[in-house]
Amino acid sequence: MWNAAVHAELLHDHSDYGYEVENIRFSWETLKAKRDAYVSHLNRIYRNNLDKAKIQTIQGHARFTSDPEPTVEVNGRKYTAPHILIATGGQPSVLSDAEVPGASLGITSDGFFELESLPKRSVIVGAGYIAVEIAGILSTLGSKTSLIIRQTGVLRTFDNFISTNCTKELQNSGVDIWKNSQVKSVCKTDKGLEVTLTTKDPEKKSDEEKINRLQEVDCLLWAIGRQPNTSGLNVGEMGVDTDERGHIVVDEFQNTTRQGIYAVGDVCGKALLTPVAIAAGRKLAHRLFEGKKDSKLDYSSIPTVVFSHPPIGTVGLTEEEAVKTRGKENVKIYKTSFTPMYHALTSRKSQCIMKLVCVGKEEKVVGLHMQGLGCDEMLQGFAVAIKIGATKADFDKTIAIHPTSSEEFVTMR
Repeated sequence: MWNAAVHAELLHDHSDYGYEVENIRFSWETLKAKRDAYVSHLNRIYRNNLDKAKIQTIQGHARFTSDPEPTVEVNGRKYTAPHILIATGGQPSVLSDAEVPGASLGITSDGFFELESLPKRSVIVGAGYIAVEIAGILSTLGSKTSLIIRQTGVLRTFDNFISTNCTKELQNSGVDIWKNSQVKSVCKTDKGLEVTLTTKDPEKKSDEEKINRLQEVDCLLWAIGRQPNTSGLNVGEMGVDTDERGHIVVDEFQNTTRQGIYAVGDVCGKALLTPVAIAAGRKLAHRLFEGKKDSKLDYSSIPTVVFSHPPIGTVGLTEEEAVKTRGKENVKIYKTSFTPMYHALTSRKSQCIMKLVCVGKEEKVVGLHMQGLGCDEMLQGFAVAIKIGATKADFDKTIAIHPTSSEEFVTMR
């Protein structure tokens, strides 16, 4: 979906590069059919790989029992083993109609992939990466899109440099951002949904709120976080502890509080990324079945990409985290902002911003943050450098590749 939106952006630039483009029509229906077929193809591949490995697949809902040994029951039949792994992932958080009247009239990111046509008018609620990505996709493909956020910026857990710039890029691309706002109610009319908002003025100390209504909404999408898939698992019966949000509590080796039961991935509530779950699962398998007793995943400096427009790449500590853990006097920041060469000829512009967070006298690079064209692809290599402890001097000693955006990281002064 993001790639389709990138094509829409590039179409705006074609005339600036000398191409005559007329009568271009986008078909959501064609895109959805091809995407769904590809996902089905992937599902078949994964299923075939399981079959080739002679892994028994049991379909159904599992729940832990009160048996003395770790045991799960599926479709009335019990299964036990020396090792049981919980890897049930997470699901989008939802609001009830009691919390927000009419909330059930909206959908989540799951429902986004079921949309049969491009909504003419979309409202996205949330400030995290899912909200940012979906708002960017819908807006770029032609849906009039509003984003409802509770504070003044998106991606608030990211470095402030990134949060501020991403908020600006969303607005520049046409997304209507309602800051300091929350959905009060949703109702259905003969012209679509009507979403009522309350907005606070942060400059005023009173609790006075302004009421606004967004009308003729085709798609209201809640992207307000995710919750673990633990409901119905009955993990408490086995003595497996969960935190206040239902995440499985594990130690650094993915052990739960019950011997022989382990958990990896989003169900643990830490670093909610597919590659993290895969890596943690591999480390656990090495420990359990290959005798590597110290095998565990290092959760520090995990690279992350947000497929916004333009994309974001980030790894390591934010400036705020570095100052908090190392002290302001021990932190040195290098940053730059520029217009990528691609936009030298285009009327449409987007900035590329880059930032290095360094600590100590040796200026070890502990954080790298960027947003701009190609930042999604350039992050992986820099993440390796940071993982092995590269310093600012190591960056400076590296010859720049010209003309590229990535060369800025090795020429910062």
